[in-house]
Amino acid sequence: MVNYKELGLVNTREMFKKAMAGKYAIAAFNFNNMEQMQAIIQAAVECKSPVILQVSSGARKYANQTLLRYMAQGAVEYAKELGLNIPITLHLDHGDSFELCKSCIDMGFSSVMIDGSHLPYEENVALTKKVVEYAHQFDVTVEGELGVLAGVEDEVSAEHHTYTEPEQVEDFVKKTGVDSLAISIGTSHGANKFKPEQCTRNADGILVPPPLRFDILKEIEKRIPGFPIVLHGSSSVPQDKVAIINKYGGALKDAIGIPEEQLREAAKSAVCKINIDSDGRLAMTAAVREIFATKPAEFDPRKYLGPARDSLKELYKHKLTNVLGSANTVE
Repeated sequence: MVNYKELGLVNTREMFKKAMAGKYAIAAFNFNNMEQMQAIIQAAVECKSPVILQVSSGARKYANQTLLRYMAQGAVEYAKELGLNIPITLHLDHGDSFELCKSCIDMGFSSVMIDGSHLPYEENVALTKKVVEYAHQFDVTVEGELGVLAGVEDEVSAEHHTYTEPEQVEDFVKKTGVDSLAISIGTSHGANKFKPEQCTRNADGILVPPPLRFDILKEIEKRIPGFPIVLHGSSSVPQDKVAIINKYGGALKDAIGIPEEQLREAAKSAVCKINIDSDGRLAMTAAVREIFATKPAEFDPRKYLGPARDSLKELYKHKLTNVLGSANTVE
């Protein structure tokens, strides 16, 4: 067994406490290769921001759990090399079983999510509590979930969303002992979060999706004051990246995300962790497609993965500074 502290990682407890006090949110950026990890750490160091390296079950299978552990340890040392020892958490995204969560804890993860939201309520409580009891022995923090997000991302899929019921949250937190809670207030997984017919057009002709259910968030805050809340499926789907992808042979139809100003508003509340994955995929894909189309003789992976990494870094710097508000919070 490897304890995350040996790798130089931190759990989310202090991170979330500071975020709520400072009215900002911590970015949880998904990664499964070196370029993504480099972009995340470069952006976080340059912005002087804490960050969560987030690994899905699919990413863990793709990249190999042992390599991911050493990459996370490398990320800590890389940040120092770049000049700042920022707080870094290695987090399992959407763990679907006790066995998976236990394996990640044993391999050095400092935080895990157990997603029992698809189960009947009492089964979700029992599974989440079991993970919490194991994780807390090693000071690993646990995220639970109430409510279901629609959309598809890696191995997580649901056709319809179910809003979190505020009357359940207090009981769930009390019975399970979780450290943070992912809720459903209108975000969703993937790049196609909304259909055009669900949206309205603003003065610039841009499709604007229905607003997040801040009324549900406020009610949840009343019931569990000061408790860390998490938003999944919070990519904004930058239309400039979508346009580049489609210009150079892509077929991203009706890719619509969450407006960034709504996420900024959420970050000023008890929402202290916001997950962003699809935006990063779009940024990298746009850069790679453009190079393949404009430089067809190029075959050196460094010549297309390098620009993809740089594009991702700039996107993440924007998110940390202008959307989550976590920039300049690390001395």
